[in-house]
Amino acid sequence: MSRATEDTNRRMLRARDVMDRAYAQPLDVPALARIAHVSEAHFTRTFRATFGETPHRYLQRRRVERAMFLLRESDRSVTDICFEVGFASPGTFSRTFHDIVGRSPRAYRKEAVAARVPTCFTMAWSRPNG
Repeated sequence: MSRATEDTNRRMLRARDVMDRAYAQPLDVPALARIAHVSEAHFTRTFRATFGETPHRYLQRRRVERAMFLLRESDRSVTDICFEVGFASPGTFSRTFHDIVGRSPRAYRKEAVAARVPTCFTMAWSRPNG
């Protein structure tokens, strides 16, 4: 692997690490590109080539993964969870959650509560793919 490729990978990992830590914050491509020290267009292309999905989709998936945990492990309202994980509106949250998980947040919670298996098994079984 060339030095330039290693440097690019490091920059993409730095931006992804920020997304993992600050998923609930308002992150956008310009801010992430600045973190990676590349142009916005280069960042989007390189991130997708490196991780197999766009930065926006990666961030949505991270937020949904956190929401899945909160839906399983808390009694907080779906709306509260929506805002806590960084979505701007309950409608966008529900639509994105359904696109990734295959069911609504309420249906997911109902199934998770009914099943009540150990969290490690639930997380492995229900990890979103897309």
